[in-house]
Amino acid sequence: MIRLLIFVLAVVAYLVYRSVRRRSHLKWAREGFDPAAYGMPPRERLDPTRSGPPTPLEQRERSQAIADAAWAGDWRPAAAYVAEAGDHWDERWSRLGLLAAVAAEGDGWLTAWRAAEPGDCDAATLEAKLMVNRAWKVRGSGYRDEVGDDAIESFVELLPAAIEAARRAALLDPANPGPWVVIVTAARGAQFTPEQFQEAWDELAKRAWYHYDGHWQAMQYWCAKWFGSNDKMMAFAERAMDAAPPGSPLGGIYLHALSELEERGSIAGTLAADRTRWRIDNLAAQLRRVRPDDERLPQLRHLLAHFAGEVESYEVALEQFRAIGPWCGAQPWRKQDDPVAAFDLARALAVKRAKAEPLAAELRPEKNADVRHGRP
Repeated sequence: MIRLLIFVLAVVAYLVYRSVRRRSHLKWAREGFDPAAYGMPPRERLDPTRSGPPTPLEQRERSQAIADAAWAGDWRPAAAYVAEAGDHWDERWSRLGLLAAVAAEGDGWLTAWRAAEPGDCDAATLEAKLMVNRAWKVRGSGYRDEVGDDAIESFVELLPAAIEAARRAALLDPANPGPWVVIVTAARGAQFTPEQFQEAWDELAKRAWYHYDGHWQAMQYWCAKWFGSNDKMMAFAERAMDAAPPGSPLGGIYLHALSELEERGSIAGTLAADRTRWRIDNLAAQLRRVRPDDERLPQLRHLLAHFAGEVESYEVALEQFRAIGPWCGAQPWRKQDDPVAAFDLARALAVKRAKAEPLAAELRPEKNADVRHGRP
């Protein structure tokens, strides 16, 4: 009985300590935190409109030129743009994504491309991708009980034709994983059984087992709201992280899986597990090797900063906040009523709990400039 009483008193004392510490840290974060003293832009420079720095001007100008040519009826610059990526399949898929956005505003040029080069796998894949995109646009992004029956019916009717178009595209270039990414993307809407999905996934994986968007789509299939479960989704995400080649952001799929758990209110047990902190720390090491200009990196840094804080890996969280700079227009901050305040509080708590020391004055960011992040 005495031992039980001592245990209960110890638990109560710990909870009181945690509560007092939290109040103290929150007060400091709101009143005593000077971001510049710890290598971060001041509050007034935080930008909730973007997750990271803008695309370089040269790249934006080229994208616009490709779009303008396409809308004027010339598909050749678009075809050359995709072909330039060669067998860098992630990059090739990213470029196909740009063309899909262009085609969404007018696709006469794609019809002309398909007519001129019926054996071109990129054009056929793009056509199938657009069919899937249009099906998802009809359905919307809500949960099943939030979507009308008519929208669901149209969605389900559109997908088989898209899948068939992707299968025909796959025959045009057997080495190209693009058509299989389209099929994996369509799979959950088309209600593939796990066996059917595995067959499609195997075809994608044997062509590009590290394909980032392919993994993201597969993670969605295996999540609890579709055809899997929390355990199946997390197991898939962990395998992706473990298999990520050096320099690849593929391990970030694990962060998206955590985000899915958080959205469903099912994350507490995972965050409490020792292996989660181990994975967060290892993922930070993986991301250090990713190219700084990788377009997926900013969003992953935001998620990593958030979940590192959740598992009390505050040094990792602080590292991410310093790398992020002024940009806070990303999840998880964006879903808050005040993204700027949520972001600022999280980075302040990371500083406090990492027990970081203020930087020397000459190493602090200037108050009115952030050249490193592309801000004048």
